[in-house]
Amino acid sequence: MDSSLTAAILIVSTTAALEPSTDASGAVLREVLNVDGAGKWAVTDEKIVSDNVMDIQKQIMQWTDGPDAPNFIITTGGTGFAVSDTTPEAITPLLHKQAPGLVHAMLSTSLAVTPFAMMSRPAAGVRNKTVIVTLPGSPKGAKENLQAIIKTLPHACLQSAGANSRQLHAGGTKKLEKEAGITSHEHSHAHDHSHTIDHEHHGHDHSHSHSHSHSHSHGHGHGHGNLVRHTKPSSSPLSNDPALGPTRRHRESPFPMLSVDDALAKIDEFTPQPEIVHSKVDQNIIGSVLAEEVKARENVPAFRASIVDGYAVVAPKDGNLKGVFPVVGVSHAAPGEIGALKEGQIARITTGAPLPPGATSVIMVEDTVLKSMTDDGKEEKEVEIQAEGVKEGENVREVGSDVKQGTTILGKGEQISGVGGEIGLLASVGVAEASVYKRPVIGILSTGDEIIEYNRPGALRLGEVRDTNRITLISAAKEWGYDVIDLGIAKDKSNSLEETLRSGLRQADVLITTGGVSMGELDLLKPTIERSLGGTIHFGRVAMKPGKPTTFATVPVKDNAGKRVDKVIFSLPGNPASALVTFHLFVLPSLHKQSGIYPVGLPKIPVVLGHEFPLDSRSEYHRAVVTVGEDGQLTANSTGGQRSSRVGSLRSANALLCMPSGKGKIEKGSKVHALLLNAVRSS
Repeated sequence: MDSSLTAAILIVSTTAALEPSTDASGAVLREVLNVDGAGKWAVTDEKIVSDNVMDIQKQIMQWTDGPDAPNFIITTGGTGFAVSDTTPEAITPLLHKQAPGLVHAMLSTSLAVTPFAMMSRPAAGVRNKTVIVTLPGSPKGAKENLQAIIKTLPHACLQSAGANSRQLHAGGTKKLEKEAGITSHEHSHAHDHSHTIDHEHHGHDHSHSHSHSHSHSHGHGHGHGNLVRHTKPSSSPLSNDPALGPTRRHRESPFPMLSVDDALAKIDEFTPQPEIVHSKVDQNIIGSVLAEEVKARENVPAFRASIVDGYAVVAPKDGNLKGVFPVVGVSHAAPGEIGALKEGQIARITTGAPLPPGATSVIMVEDTVLKSMTDDGKEEKEVEIQAEGVKEGENVREVGSDVKQGTTILGKGEQISGVGGEIGLLASVGVAEASVYKRPVIGILSTGDEIIEYNRPGALRLGEVRDTNRITLISAAKEWGYDVIDLGIAKDKSNSLEETLRSGLRQADVLITTGGVSMGELDLLKPTIERSLGGTIHFGRVAMKPGKPTTFATVPVKDNAGKRVDKVIFSLPGNPASALVTFHLFVLPSLHKQSGIYPVGLPKIPVVLGHEFPLDSRSEYHRAVVTVGEDGQLTANSTGGQRSSRVGSLRSANALLCMPSGKGKIEKGSKVHALLLNAVRSS
């Protein structure tokens, strides 16, 4: 465990955000990591944000959800009872796992020093693969809290990062304590601690085996429901084998039922890292994320320029420019040449034009009077100026005053929008090409003998269904800025489906299919992915409404260079509302990760329910319209019936309400979170 563990420090303080020199905690925490951490830690980043939930969450997610996530994040500040103390409220919703043991260790250590430690509200846990701990804002309190847990943190971080739990725990608790540098007097409950570690070992090993093999193969042995198997126990525990016929199909899904959070964690784990490409700076780069910081190649402006229409002058030492002066030239914004100015001469100049050689300042045209014209009447000959106290540099934009050559103008991870001016900034400093993360190309197909093209003329025959999913998903993917390949409709025949999927994998980076993921004899997607393509299904059922049979898989393929890579397949339910909800909930985060966009997925906001909502036994993603009132309150109202086949439930919806599982109803005025699909409307 001589690791090169990484840490990031987040200072939460409105005062320090305005004046960084006022922060004293950052240096103290770095010292604890270095000294008490026995040199195992490297601080890779340190940021300061104000006491604002959104600012805190944005920075945490940029770190934890990015490709180079640190092993450990420490926040300091905002854990007390003051009105502005919101760090725990910002951090807790982001955690995928809670760590009450770390909280207890910090509080018990601090309480041994002062009873006022009970006034601290620390939070701790894991997001993705990063351990996060909130510390008090005072340097002394932050130091004591971090010292209380620093020696055990390498173990926690290695586990969170995916290390083999069995290997980590080999040798027992004593070995772990010795490696951590913990002596016997540093803990008073050796027996309990040993039991905790052992229990943790079994729990981790259980989840570890699920995530590193076909997890559904263990379904009947780990409390995931008793499967009615008609195949021999020794046969391959994959999805249905179409060759065996309907009488030998599984009667229950062999796939464990995952929570939405666990499903999202699987997607994050098995989605490929973003690929870096070079792109020209033009309209095609819109939506791309920078893979490295961009420095200015030129000064902006590249010359001393006037910021007003007026007259370029040579300011005398006494600053007195009263009198009538000859106009010896004209400087327009267009390139041109003009002779050097001497004291007592002036040149007419337009906004943005370069100052003539020798000129030091610009007098606004409003401070002058025209005295005479040239003989042909086309140009000014003499102009009277009435100005005193004129200083050098007045009304002049200096070289590099907007952007200095060599300075960073855009950072790694910034997205180039079509409205934010990023392209204009790149163009202004002569950057014609940039390194960006490649946006994945998406292949979309529908499956099923009953599916026909939505625009086929004539009435439907019995059993036929118009293909609404494909055009809907193609439109959604394009709206989010992705190129799409339409792979059409695959029939319910293994060879037809396999051929379509193989063709799609050659053309696209991500495949999205709809239909064929339930338990019927013609539901061939899972068997084709596993048995024909050699893919791995990471989950095949999710405890949610709508979208229970959502399936996520990866398939090994060779890229153009002959290198073996994994490509992602999302098999979404056939019901239209289910397909669109699961696209936004599961597919979009994967697309974002592959594009280098962080945080991934739809933005989440708190809303107030405009009426009572029924609860379901599963977590529900209820289609709704969110509006903002004159008081600024965000209110959510249902779009109506939520049947998964009812595509109309998404008409006009701009949000998915994250409704908890339960019985009965949730009252009007209750607060829930909403995932925004589109802009909030005015009520």
